[in-house]
Amino acid sequence: MDGQAASSSFHSRSITVAPGEDRPHDEDEWQGALIVVEAGEIELRCKAGGRRTFRTGAVLWFTGLDLASVHNPGTEPAVFRGITRG
Repeated sequence: MDGQAASSSFHSRSITVAPGEDRPHDEDEWQGALIVVEAGEIELRCKAGGRRTFRTGAVLWFTGLDLASVHNPGTEPAVFRGITRG
């Protein structure tokens, strides 16, 4: 290596879920993505019935969790961003 940092490109997109609403989960849509909760809170709902809530600042992934949907249990819009290496 010549002392220069290798350049990588990253892609990101934000999703907003309205209060009380659900967004169906598609495993392929989030393959390899790092998820950051940017505003509000999201509740991950698993197909087996389990639920876990994450608030602003949480960093997680959606792959391999057998998710059914992402729900917004709060009273304000929830925003999460998926970041992938391109």
